[in-house]
Amino acid sequence: MAALSSSMAISSLHSLSCNQSFFLSSQFSKPLFINLSQKKPRFSIFFCLKQSESGIEEDEGEFTVVTAVRSRYNEIVIVDTFASRYLLLDSTRNVHSVINKGGQNWTGAYWDESACLPPIIPNGPIAIYGLGGGTTARLILELWPSTELEGWEIDEILIEKARNYLGLSELEIPTSKGGRLCIHVDDALSPSQDDSKRYAGIIVDLFTDGKVLDQLQQIPMWLELASRLMPKGRLMVNCAGIEKEVQNGKPQLVLDDLAWMLNSTVKILSEAFPGQVSWKRTPDSQDLNFVALTGGLPDLSDWSNKVPVRLSESVKLWKLCETPLNISALNAS
Repeated sequence: MAALSSSMAISSLHSLSCNQSFFLSSQFSKPLFINLSQKKPRFSIFFCLKQSESGIEEDEGEFTVVTAVRSRYNEIVIVDTFASRYLLLDSTRNVHSVINKGGQNWTGAYWDESACLPPIIPNGPIAIYGLGGGTTARLILELWPSTELEGWEIDEILIEKARNYLGLSELEIPTSKGGRLCIHVDDALSPSQDDSKRYAGIIVDLFTDGKVLDQLQQIPMWLELASRLMPKGRLMVNCAGIEKEVQNGKPQLVLDDLAWMLNSTVKILSEAFPGQVSWKRTPDSQDLNFVALTGGLPDLSDWSNKVPVRLSESVKLWKLCETPLNISALNAS
């Protein structure tokens, strides 16, 4: 593999797929630099290399491009390292999916949070809106092999590449317990979905250019998504990172239990479902990622006993979105 300094563009990486050097800049409108910043709602490739779940701290320069192509929706790049493969999308070059080699499906990142969902929802299918390369689906099917998953992804070319290079097609084969992934190439937010279909849970992980989709900043959209749930079903949402807010030219005072108010997606969810939204910060990206859950705060002790040991302490960090009676007084103190 070609060793590169962290400042070099992807356009000079060596291709595994065709075994010859090529320049991606000819396929895209601008040179493809991997995002070096770790302070993003998703993760840079270099952050992932340092946090490798395999326990191997990989050399930042030791990676190669498997495939790179522009679709109608994305600039798709799949990067191969010694321990993992990564799916990079859009202009941010942030990592949207990771597949570890050697059969280890834990990521040590926000994807693992979704594996907590099955024990607190009814029996029934789970939808994943924003399937990407299938990182979330792979872990859920390992831990809960009878689960019926339906993955929604708008980009047909992305799905093709994920099947070819990220093992996505393996998840479409039924497990020994009957669970499997069914893939829909369509807009998950489109009203054209089957109105009769109801999900036990919906995992929402929809981003463009490193930001949560604009449609998800609207209360009617969340009410529409909730209408697709069966009774006692839940939404679990990747809400990205902290958004700084300023009042009268001064940063707001952020208390632990008020941190969720700095995230616009968690805030709009709490407005759509008053008193029924819980939140937590993931421990991976320097406390920048927020995850939200509808349906009220579960019994944390019971939930902890039902998830894998690796997640048993993590689920205890969920909190209900509670608004103080006088936030302005707290900020002024």
